[in-house]
Amino acid sequence: MTYDAYDLQALRERIPALGAGRAYFDGPGGTQTPRAVIEAVSDALANPLANQGENTLGERNAEAIVVGARAALGDLLAADPSGIVFGRSATQLTYDLSRTLARTWSPGDEIVVTRLDHDANIRPWVQAAAHAGATVRWADFDPETGELTPDHLRAALSGPGRTRLVAVTAASNLIGTRPPVAELAALAHAEGALFHVDAVHYAAHACVDLAALGADFLVCSPYKFLGPHLGVLAADPALLETLRPDKLLPATDEVPMRYELGTLPYELLAGVSAAVDFLAGLAPRGEGGGRRARLVSALAAVGAHEDALRLRVEKGLAAFEGVTLYSRAAERTPTLLLTLEGRDTEAASRFLAARGVDAPSGSFYALEPSRHLGLGDAGGLRVGLAPYNSAEDVDRLLEGLADHLAR
Repeated sequence: MTYDAYDLQALRERIPALGAGRAYFDGPGGTQTPRAVIEAVSDALANPLANQGENTLGERNAEAIVVGARAALGDLLAADPSGIVFGRSATQLTYDLSRTLARTWSPGDEIVVTRLDHDANIRPWVQAAAHAGATVRWADFDPETGELTPDHLRAALSGPGRTRLVAVTAASNLIGTRPPVAELAALAHAEGALFHVDAVHYAAHACVDLAALGADFLVCSPYKFLGPHLGVLAADPALLETLRPDKLLPATDEVPMRYELGTLPYELLAGVSAAVDFLAGLAPRGEGGGRRARLVSALAAVGAHEDALRLRVEKGLAAFEGVTLYSRAAERTPTLLLTLEGRDTEAASRFLAARGVDAPSGSFYALEPSRHLGLGDAGGLRVGLAPYNSAEDVDRLLEGLADHLAR
């Protein structure tokens, strides 16, 4: 597959927010929305809608939307649709799961989290462990390279039978590092531990395969990959059957519904299906096969496009004095964190925004990696690429930074 196969102009024409004329580098915080997704949300609300059921048209519409969304996420994540759980956010789903799992933990048990992770894959586990009297152990990463290696995880494992769960990111939302997740999963499973993967940032840039990653549980957020705001948990339905989350008495006990609290946001689920179909539609022309096959091809094309732009950004930044780039891992998403010697990156972000270039500054809830890099809670300027970014966007970013540094 070649970079030329990617029809960027056609994609950009289908995203209304790009008409505002801004260059968006804030994709890691949430992408802009295709018209097809907006229309799917609107159509769901414009047609008869009720709680799921089989009798009325509204009930049947709701049922079809939910079934369709589970199938779409099953294709995106190479997961059984019966193991797809929807929630308000990945953070909420992780908190819910941590509380459920912690009922089986006791003093002497150990939970492993990493210094590379977003706080949503740290604090729920740390707090649940505290309530259960379990011990938290930390896997570090190399601040010089940005790498989280199997050796880092080995150092945090105490021996078979003690570690109950290992929680790892598939891609850092702060510096883009993509750890060798499958290798880490094998280490966790050798200890008899469950393996929880935060794929919120990863799923926006790579094709997820639940089994290939070795994930027992995996969370992602559709608004990071052109969809609406909600969260998704994927797992083997058989594993979900073994857990007893809190729920209302009259609520169904079936999996995956027993994990979904209250009425689902049907209109947003309609948008999720549309977002997955939109992604599948980015496959090179003539690409055949089912939706999963087209998603694999499409995300490979997205990756090639984003990597080409990342290299363009990195080449441009290399020409500037006083810029430190923290995104250095061999395998990484097109997400760059940088600081400017003697300058406040928040001021740089404001300067760029005034020029129509959106590149935010902060630690973006990734407090532990920001601190481990020596940046405290302030973080830095984050440049995050998305499928709709262009070479012209990159040039505007670099020109804006050059002007800011020249002041």
